[in-house]
Amino acid sequence: MNTKYPHLLQPITLAGTTFRNRIFSAPMGGTDITPDCSIGPKTTKFYELRAKGGAAAVTVSECVVHETDGSHMFRLRLSVPGSLPSFTYTADAIRRHGAIPSVELSHSGQFGGTYLADKNKQHSLVQYGPSARIREDGVEVKELTKELIDEIVAAYGETAALAKRAGFEMVMIHGGHGWLINQFLSPLFNHRTDEYGGSFENRVRFAREVAASVRAAVGPAFPIEFRMSGDEFVEGGYHLDEGIKIAQAIEEYVDLIHVSAGTYQKTFGITHPSWFEPHGRNVYLAAEIKKHVSKPVATIGGLNDPAMLEDIIASGKADVVEMARALLADPELPHKVAEGREDEIIRCLRCFTCMAERASTFTRRCTVNPLIGREDEGLGEIQPAPVKRKVLVVGGGPGGLYAAYTAARRGHQVILCEAGDRCGGLLIGESSLPPKYEMYQLGETYELLARKAGVEIRLNTRVGADYVKKESPDALIVAAGSSPAVPPIPGLRESRKMVVAEDYHLKANEIGHKVIILGGGLVGCELAAVLGDLGKEVHVVEMRDTLCPDANVRYRPLLMKKLEETGVHIHTSSPCQSVNDDGILCKDANGDEFQIDGDSIICALGLKAKKDVVEELRGLTPQFASIGNCVKPNTITYAVYQGYHAALDIH
Repeated sequence: MNTKYPHLLQPITLAGTTFRNRIFSAPMGGTDITPDCSIGPKTTKFYELRAKGGAAAVTVSECVVHETDGSHMFRLRLSVPGSLPSFTYTADAIRRHGAIPSVELSHSGQFGGTYLADKNKQHSLVQYGPSARIREDGVEVKELTKELIDEIVAAYGETAALAKRAGFEMVMIHGGHGWLINQFLSPLFNHRTDEYGGSFENRVRFAREVAASVRAAVGPAFPIEFRMSGDEFVEGGYHLDEGIKIAQAIEEYVDLIHVSAGTYQKTFGITHPSWFEPHGRNVYLAAEIKKHVSKPVATIGGLNDPAMLEDIIASGKADVVEMARALLADPELPHKVAEGREDEIIRCLRCFTCMAERASTFTRRCTVNPLIGREDEGLGEIQPAPVKRKVLVVGGGPGGLYAAYTAARRGHQVILCEAGDRCGGLLIGESSLPPKYEMYQLGETYELLARKAGVEIRLNTRVGADYVKKESPDALIVAAGSSPAVPPIPGLRESRKMVVAEDYHLKANEIGHKVIILGGGLVGCELAAVLGDLGKEVHVVEMRDTLCPDANVRYRPLLMKKLEETGVHIHTSSPCQSVNDDGILCKDANGDEFQIDGDSIICALGLKAKKDVVEELRGLTPQFASIGNCVKPNTITYAVYQGYHAALDIH
C-alpha cells in the first residue's frame, strides 16, 4: 500500500456497503445504446474498464425513469426483453473487479434529447418541465401536471428497485446540472404557483418526494447517492446558500451527497471545467456544504492529481472524490496511486474530445487513451506478439511515443529515433502556456512509459534511407511530424517581428505588448487567449469568416467566450496582404485595406506534413506504416490512435 495517500486509499462504508477507496468513477454516458435503450456490449466494457482500474464505485450514466423524457438514453424496463439482462451483465462486469456498481437515475425534463445526434429529432420531442415556457431555441415546454409528477416520482422508485434486482449495489439520483429535479429546485426554471413552486420548501418538495420514493423501494441497507449542483452560477438560479439548504433537506433519505455545479445548458465549462478553470474549482462548494450536513459528501470537477485528491480527503473538504474524464484518460489511475506509480498517470487534458465525440457521432474517444470507446478490443490488455520483431519508430512526438510504447508492450525490440534533443514533438511548445501544461506533461509521461516498457530512445538522430538499411528493422513506423507553414506573404518571412507559433516557447520573453496573430485556427486562438490573459493587446487575423471551425463542438464555445473575456480583437474575412515595419496590412470583406500595428507577429497559419521523409523511407522494410502529422496534420487524438494501431498491426 502506498502510504503517500492514506486518506485517499482508505475504505468508506455507506449504508452497510464498504467501498475499497475514496475514488469513485462518476457517470459518463455509454456508446452503443441499443434501439430499445438497453445497454450494448461495448458500453458494458466501457464501464468495466474503470472497475478494473481500481475505482471504488462505477456509476452507469443516466438511466431515464419515465416516458415523459424522450431522450435516447438507457432505460430499465421489464417490458423490454433485453433491458434487465443488459443491466445485470453490466453490474456483473463492474462487480467482478471489486468495484461497487451504481446506476444514475435521471429525467432530462425540458432538455430531453440533448445527446441525440439527430438535432431535428431532438427539437421535435415533446418537452416537459416544472413550468410552461418557450426554450431559447424555440421549443415549447409543457408544464407537468400533478398526475404526471406523481407518476415520475413513483417511476424513480420502480427503476431503483429494478436496478437493485439487476445486481446494482447503489443508485445515484441526478438532482443537478439543469435536469428535471434541478429544474424544480431552481427559481430560474420553476415558476409554479402550487405546492411545487414559489418558496424554497415548495421547490425542494419534488426532490424530497423522489428521494423518499427511491428509499422506500430499495430499503434502508442500500446506498443512495444524491447528485446536486451546489451553485447554479447563473443569474436567476440558486446559489451556495440554497445549495446548503437543498443538501440539508435531502440528507435524511440519502447516504452520500455528491456536490457538483452549474446547469448543463448554461454553464457547461463550470460543470465540466476546461483548462481555463483551475483544477478542483468546485471543491469549495462541497467543503462548505459538508460543514452543514451529517452525511458524507463527494466532490467533483477537473480533478486528476493524487496529491490534490489526498488533501481534499485529509483536510475534510470531502469524503469522496469523483472523476469522469480523468478515468477515461487513465482508467488505471487508482491502481497507480495505490502502487506508487503516480508518475505513470496519463493526465486528462480537459480538451472535451470525449464529450464532443459523443455529441457528434454518439461514440466515445479520448485524446490520450486510444482504447476508449473500443474497450471490447481487449480491456487494455496488450497481447504478446506471436513473433518478436525489431521495430524502428521515426519521430518522438505523441504518436511515435505511443506506437513505440505499445510495440514494446507486445514484446518487440523497439528503437525510437528523435531528430531533436528531446521527445514530445509539438507538445514541447505547450510548456510555455501554463493552462495547457498538462499537454507538455503528456509527452513526458509517454516517454517515461516507453522507456519503462523497454524502448531504446535515441535523441539527436535523424533517420534516412541509409540509417534504416543499417539497422535493418522488420517493421518501420514513420511519425516524422510536420513543419510550420509560412506562406509567401510579402514581408512575412523577412520580418524581425515574426515568430512561428510552434517556436513561441523559445521566444515567449521576446513577445511585445501588441501582438498580431496570423491565423484563427485552434493554435492561434489558444495563444490569443493565453496572451490576452497576460494583459497583452491581441489581434487575431483570419481569412475565413469564422474562427476555429474545426474545433470540437464542446470546446469551441468555451474558447470563443474566453477570447471575448480577455478582450482579444477579432478580424475575420481579413486576409493579410503584406507585412511592414509597423505591423501588417489586411483587406476586409469589402475589399478595403486596413493597417494593424503590432510589436510582435505570430504566424499560426498551419502545418505542412513531412511527406518527403515518408516517401524516402517507404519500401525499405517488410512492414511499414506512417502515422500522425507526417500523413496529414491533425489532432493529438488521431496521432495517438494511429500509433497505437500501427503497433498492434505488427505481425
